[in-house]
Amino acid sequence: MVKVSLGAASVAVLLHLATLTHSVMTGNGQNLSIMNVGSITALLITSVILILSLRNQQNFLLPLVTSFSAIMVLLANITPGSVIVHIELHPSLLAHISLALLAYGCLSIAFLYALQLSFINKKLKQKNSAILHSSLPPLMQVEQNLFRLINLGTVLLTLSLASGFFFLEDMFEQRQVHKTLLTTIAWFMYVSMIVLHKRKGLRDSTLISFTITGVILLTLAYFGSRIVKEFFIG
Repeated sequence: MVKVSLGAASVAVLLHLATLTHSVMTGNGQNLSIMNVGSITALLITSVILILSLRNQQNFLLPLVTSFSAIMVLLANITPGSVIVHIELHPSLLAHISLALLAYGCLSIAFLYALQLSFINKKLKQKNSAILHSSLPPLMQVEQNLFRLINLGTVLLTLSLASGFFFLEDMFEQRQVHKTLLTTIAWFMYVSMIVLHKRKGLRDSTLISFTITGVILLTLAYFGSRIVKEFFIG
């Protein structure tokens, strides 16, 4: 059953990639509308979760992320609006956007692992014996993967911020300053979490709270204003 679901997810990822390529690559340039960017992020997250699932032969998170990807593909195709850019003319912008999306994708996956960690902890506290015979991964494995993702995501987020400060001239303009501020706050949260965990160790509940808050801040920074602009202001 696991192999069947992994195979189906692999096909879904390939179809998502084909659909996304058609949506983004236009004759006039690249369409980076909010829904297409969301679809890119969903594809990135699903691909990483799929690779991890293939490696571990576990698919606990896969139904969640593939469902989210399907919703994003649907919304990207039925929602009007386009933001045409020419990234090939601005390699520094391409680097910044790529780093930002990779960081967000990585930390979003960490968020999913935090939810999984919370779920396993809850079941263990309830002394639910069914968890011993379930397909859930061991608690320590989830926690290790969570911190690997947080460490990698924080490095990518650092590079994203640095590239923005170095290459972009409008980081502190009125229409961008909230993104810079929220992203910087999220960065401080992740760095603080890493430092505190290495020095003192963090309770799982604190770790989960930090991770969830961080990804909410990044979501507001990356997508909040664009949703308002594209769908409510026009």
